[in-house]
Amino acid sequence: MTKNCQECGEPLIGRADKKFCNDQCRSAHYQKLHAEGNESIRLINNTLKKNRGILLKLNPDGKTKVKKTILEKEGFLFKYFTSIYVTRDNRTYFFVYDQGYASIENDYYLLVRNNDL
Repeated sequence: MTKNCQECGEPLIGRADKKFCNDQCRSAHYQKLHAEGNESIRLINNTLKKNRGILLKLNPDGKTKVKKTILEKEGFLFKYFTSIYVTRDNRTYFFVYDQGYASIENDYYLLVRNNDL
């Protein structure tokens, strides 16, 4: 009984436990196999990178105050962040890796950098 390549269907020659005829078929098979779940992860990671880039651009000195409209104009998406930090006085900071932001008065946001990372 002849076994066939799991990717292209060509007959396999060689080891009894061989699954693919060459490295290209093996690689293509595993890329297809993992592509479905990875697409959403890739999109989320790209959004996080974009958010971090926006925060870096608007906060070059490590601490500043900006209007919410400026963040929105740059394309910042508030629902994407990597961690939350709540201070003793109950101010909530949302972090995108090392760049953080907290809502303050009159639609302003305080942008900070976590230098411990």
